[in-house]
Amino acid sequence: MTYRAERTSERVRATVDGKPLPLRLDLWNHSPTGFEWGYGGSGPAQLALAILARHAGDEVAVAWHQQFKWEFLAEAPTDMPFEVASDQIDDWLAKRGVEVVR
Repeated sequence: MTYRAERTSERVRATVDGKPLPLRLDLWNHSPTGFEWGYGGSGPAQLALAILARHAGDEVAVAWHQQFKWEFLAEAPTDMPFEVASDQIDDWLAKRGVEVVR
């Protein structure tokens, strides 16, 4: 799977393998206005949460999304789409002793 966020003329659109990625405000309401990347704020936190929730489940997302944000999203260039592959996420989680069960 590939997680991707890109800017449109109206907003940031996030997908997983081309399908819309839900905001997951039910888990944590960082940014009701949507996703972002390229800094350490609420929009990147919401994107990190949504990616991890889809990839590894709600508990992992809530526990690890802030660290994921800082390591993947905060420094990502904003002048191009953001992408991260599932194997990158699996490797990152494995280094932290987190097992993903699908």
